[in-house]
Amino acid sequence: MKNNFFFLLFFFFLFSFSQKKEKSSTYFDAQIFRGNIYKHTNDISHLITGHPNGFMLSYNWKTFGKKEWQQIYNYPDYGVSFHYLDFKNNYLGHNFALGIHYNFYFFNRNLMFRISQGIGITSNPYDKETNNKNNAFGTRVMDNTYALLQYKKENIFGKIGLQAGFMLTHFSNGRFKAPNSGINTIVLNLGLNYNLDEEQEFIIDSLPSKERYKERIKYNIAFRTGISEGPVPALGQRQFYHIGLYADKRIGRKSALQLGTDVFLSRYLKEYIQFVSVAFPKNHKDYTDSNTDYKRIGLFVGHELFINKLSIETQLGYYIYKPFDYETDIYQRVGAKYYLYKNIFTGLGLKTHGGRAEAIEATLGIRL
Repeated sequence: MKNNFFFLLFFFFLFSFSQKKEKSSTYFDAQIFRGNIYKHTNDISHLITGHPNGFMLSYNWKTFGKKEWQQIYNYPDYGVSFHYLDFKNNYLGHNFALGIHYNFYFFNRNLMFRISQGIGITSNPYDKETNNKNNAFGTRVMDNTYALLQYKKENIFGKIGLQAGFMLTHFSNGRFKAPNSGINTIVLNLGLNYNLDEEQEFIIDSLPSKERYKERIKYNIAFRTGISEGPVPALGQRQFYHIGLYADKRIGRKSALQLGTDVFLSRYLKEYIQFVSVAFPKNHKDYTDSNTDYKRIGLFVGHELFINKLSIETQLGYYIYKPFDYETDIYQRVGAKYYLYKNIFTGLGLKTHGGRAEAIEATLGIRL
C-alpha cells in the first residue's frame, strides 16, 4: 500500500492529460544522453562518482489547432516517454521512468521545450542493512519530473529528423518516506525523430477577443493532504493537512496571478520535535523544547498557467509563523490542477524548500 500514492499521482496526470482522440499525426523519437548529478546538498557527495548516462524513447501526438488552446500554445505535441538512467554509482544503481509530457515550440518551431511528469523506479533503494549509504531514495517507487530543451528539425532525410539539447531529470519520493535527498541529473542528449504519418495543415482561425478573459477577482479555498515522514528514517509516516486561502486575478487567456496564505498542520513535525528534544542536550545549538508548536503559517504569491481544463500552478511563500527552526523560511510549490467543473478543481503538487522536497500534496478546492 505504501507506494500506491505514486500510482495515483501518475494516473491523475494521465487522466488530466488524456483527451478525446482526434485524427492526428504521430511521431517517434529515440535519444541517448550523458551528464552529471547536480550536488544540491552536501549529503549526496558520496553518491556522485561518475557521469550518468542512458536513453529515452518517446511516442508523440501532434496538434493542429482543432481546439482553441492548441492555437494559443502554438500547436504543442503531447505524448508518453520511457527513460533509463545509470547513475554510475553502486549505492544508487539505475532508474527507470515512465511519464506523460507536452512539447511546446518556439522560434519557428525549431526550439522545443518538453515538460514531463511520471513514475520512477530505482534498482537500489535505501535499506538499513544492505544499502544504508543511499540517502537519496527512501522508496523503490518514486515521482519523476523532467524538463527538456532541444533544437529540433524534422524530415531531414525523408521522414527522419534530428534533435539535440539539454535535460534535467529529478527523482524523489517527495518526503513520503525518509531518507529522501532526491537526485537531480543534468545531461546532454542527442536523438532522431521519425514521422509515422503524413503532415497536416495547421488550422489558423481568429481567436476570441481577449475581453472574454477579463474576470473579477476570484477567491479560492484549497485543502491539501498526504503522508510524509521527517528527515530521520523510522520516525514514522504521518498525515498532513495544508489549507490554502487565496485570491487570484485573471490577466489573459493563459495566466492568473495569486496572493494568499497557507496554514500547515504537518504532523510528522510533532514526531521530529520530540526526537530533537531528546536527541540533543539543552545546551546544544540544535536542542528544541518538546512543547514547541509544530504548526506553520505562510504568505505566498503565485501564478497559474491555464491549458484547457488543466493548469500549472507555481507559488513562492514565506513563513510568518514558524516556532520550530526547520528548513528555510522560504518555501515553493509547483503542481498541476484539473478543473472537474467550472469552479471545482483537484490537483497534485510538490512543496519544497529549494532543492529539498517536503511533501507531495493531493488537492481538492473551490474557486468562487
